[in-house]
Amino acid sequence: MRVHAIEAFDDNYIWAIETNNNDKVIIVDPGEAKPVQQWLEQNNKSIETILVTHHHYDHTGGIAELLEQTPCPVIGPENPDIKTLTRTVTEGDELTVGGIQWQVLTTPGHTLDHISFYTPGFLFCGDTLFSGGCGRMFEGTPEQFTQSLLKLRKLPGETRVFCAHEYTQANVNFALKVEPENAVLQSYAEKVRMLREQKQITLPSTLQLELAINPFLRFDQKSVIEAANKHTGSVKNSPEDVFYTIRQWKDNA
Repeated sequence: MRVHAIEAFDDNYIWAIETNNNDKVIIVDPGEAKPVQQWLEQNNKSIETILVTHHHYDHTGGIAELLEQTPCPVIGPENPDIKTLTRTVTEGDELTVGGIQWQVLTTPGHTLDHISFYTPGFLFCGDTLFSGGCGRMFEGTPEQFTQSLLKLRKLPGETRVFCAHEYTQANVNFALKVEPENAVLQSYAEKVRMLREQKQITLPSTLQLELAINPFLRFDQKSVIEAANKHTGSVKNSPEDVFYTIRQWKDNA
């Protein structure tokens, strides 16, 4: 399985997944049609299936136009606002798309309808988890978001994390405020700085790396708890309280 990043808007990535079917690809979260159409033409591909993680326009806005050119299944969360879906899926559902078995994980927090798609070695998590960060909490609760992140933490460390935005540099800069003594994070931040200076993509990450550097996955680590408490001047020990504290901290940074 080969995964290609298609750049969209200012910082979105639409993912094109090549499988054993050499002429067709799976497209994940096409917020814009034009860059996908250009990539398909350049690579002599067509769309087999579209996967959708949540309803935000920068993840769904290009679907209708793509379907005009290539009618295909569109699989996503149970949300009637996504008019283009042909099938809805939820936690525990298993799919065979592109000859690959996929597991659906419900991951609310950024939005209430958010889902992620997992197959061994590959996680397509939309805006739930970023490299060094996570999505803003627009609709969910701290309890929901922490449970979603705990669910992703249980996946194998070698899992490659394909999120939907190039937010890594800003994320690791904030993470350094939370854990300035984290040596793995320091090293990663330097690597990210060099990549972005060369206008290179920083993704995919791996879950193993994120567990070492991402404060939003490390909300139960002593160093992150201490940083959250210092920031607010109060004692917060529960995972959801620590998570919410650092989420608000980043929102206001």
